Amino acid sequence: MQIIVGVLMTWEGMPVTHRVFPGSTADIETLKVAINDARKRFNLRRVIFVADCGMVSPALLDELDRQRIEYIVGVKMCCAGAVAEVLATGGRYKVVRDNLKVKEVWHAADRYIVCYNPVEAEHDRQAREEMVQKLKAKLKAGIKPLIGNKGYRCFLKLNGAKAEIDRQALEREARYDGKYVLRTNADLDTDAALAYKDLWRVERAFRELKSPLDLRPIYHWKDRRVHGHVMVCFLALVLESALQQSLKLAGAQMEYQYLIRDLKKLKAAELTLEGQTYLCRTEMPGQAYEAFRALGIRPPQHVQELALGAATN
Repeated sequence: MQIIVGVLMTWEGMPVTHRVFPGSTADIETLKVAINDARKRFNLRRVIFVADCGMVSPALLDELDRQRIEYIVGVKMCCAGAVAEVLATGGRYKVVRDNLKVKEVWHAADRYIVCYNPVEAEHDRQAREEMVQKLKAKLKAGIKPLIGNKGYRCFLKLNGAKAEIDRQALEREARYDGKYVLRTNADLDTDAALAYKDLWRVERAFRELKSPLDLRPIYHWKDRRVHGHVMVCFLALVLESALQQSLKLAGAQMEYQYLIRDLKKLKAAELTLEGQTYLCRTEMPGQAYEAFRALGIRPPQHVQELALGAATN
């Protein structure tokens, strides 16, 4: 059973609602339904579609323009012919954050936002220098093992049986250091880049649904059971998001996955002594107490006497 799951979230990353589509539904169809549904149910005046380059195609952008839907989408750096010209266009960057600068570029009547991260640019530069050093060492051993390696081959200049490092290719590659390009028809400046960066909230939600919350595999065939399974996973995502927000408001500093690991170690055992039943919990492991503190819940007692008929298996 293959399905498509859509999740509507607030700006802070809190899930609001979800929708299930057949697995064969085209992206543009799910998009139109999701946007129209959000507008009607929540009385939204403005909806902006944000997506990374993996979901974007010329046909999708044309349909969005026809539907008069605003969008902010990533552009494939290696495939779009306009990217090189966009990056070569001059202009002054505007500082958004310490690690983010943006500038607006118009090309062929389309609006682009060039985003630059100085920290990532330094990382890219160092990675390329390390690659060049490895390439020099491998060239001394012969070029035959390098021909089939795409990562190295694009930086080689072949001349018969000889090869040398293509310095022009390295210079072209350096123009992409720390940069990515967005295309948008929305009247947004710095907010366009910030909205795109906030895609991590959606990506995190789907990672949680797929793995820790066991959305897949789906062992159901009837539609109502499939929908029920997705609903249970969605409710778990809501609870998890609420816990994360409570931890943030409480000023908790630990990593969320480590907190969950500690909470899983917290166990309770039922004991019967002289006809009376007790519930005994283990010691609070690691930083598990922070979850109770953030939610304003008193941790269970070490030993709790159960009333008659309250015993559990």
